[in-house]
Amino acid sequence: MRRKPRIPPSPLPQRHGVDPVRVRLPVAGSWPTVREHLVERLSGAGAGVVDGMFDTGQIVGADGRAVAADAPYVPGMFVWFHRELPEEVPVPFPLEVVHRDEHIVVVDKPHFLATTPRGSHVTETALARLRRELDIPALGPAHRLDRLTAGLVLFTVRPEERGAYQTLFSDRRVLKEYEAVASYDPALSLPRTVRSRIVKERGVLQAREVTGEPNAVSRVELLGQRPEGVGGLARYRLVPGTGQTHQLRVHMTALGVPILGDPLYPEVTGPVPAGDFRRPLQLLARALAFTDPVTGEEHRFRSGRELAAWASYDRWAAGTYDGPSAGQ
Repeated sequence: MRRKPRIPPSPLPQRHGVDPVRVRLPVAGSWPTVREHLVERLSGAGAGVVDGMFDTGQIVGADGRAVAADAPYVPGMFVWFHRELPEEVPVPFPLEVVHRDEHIVVVDKPHFLATTPRGSHVTETALARLRRELDIPALGPAHRLDRLTAGLVLFTVRPEERGAYQTLFSDRRVLKEYEAVASYDPALSLPRTVRSRIVKERGVLQAREVTGEPNAVSRVELLGQRPEGVGGLARYRLVPGTGQTHQLRVHMTALGVPILGDPLYPEVTGPVPAGDFRRPLQLLARALAFTDPVTGEEHRFRSGRELAAWASYDRWAAGTYDGPSAGQ
């Protein structure tokens, strides 16, 4: 069995709560220099950008010393550097800490805030914010919540314990409950369990249902209805039994009651301009319950947020809702 390479600790500190980029030079490499490999590997940045990073000593080895542009290529070598951070519009909603102890941090995430750095969302993410605000550089996610979905997210304090908490989610030993606001259909018989096969292809925005063995299971219940809005509104309790991408959004759409504010289902709408925080997706991760794999404690957490379309559909539709859970 091939042993995994030992990864040295990063010689660079975080910046704004964001880890430096770590690159391992391929073992089967034949580039003459480290520079030539990085120019090819980071082709999207351009040779000039890579050369500038070498010139200013921004690319370092495991000892923290700058790597020269003409340093010979060493298979398996690690190098680190800080990425150029994109300009980001701040997400103007609070990230509420629901629970904090020496092992975990549970937060109530607002809509529009990504869980972890990805693409154009880097410093304006829950992870980067919490590392800065709580001064816990080693904080890491046990799972992820879509950027457009609000609600509870679990982070771990100690890297050596992260795997135990991540396994809770991969083994489906966490009870997750969501709430959603969508149209009301009196012909829709609830409660029911929806089962289907969902696939999500790389580069395609929507996930889709296909014929085949079900890999996605969701329990859908009606919590209440109101006459406001076209056709009336309803509030739903959603309990996923599996964790396919966009599963709840796909299943609600398949039932004929797509979640309000969804830019992907049933149809992909135009991209929302940066800084437009009106009419968020009306989906909330309401509850998390699990047995702590480290302490054995029974945990049950609930979000205190309110879905804006349920509180005031007209104000949500107009993008002017600023009630007790602003940003909802």
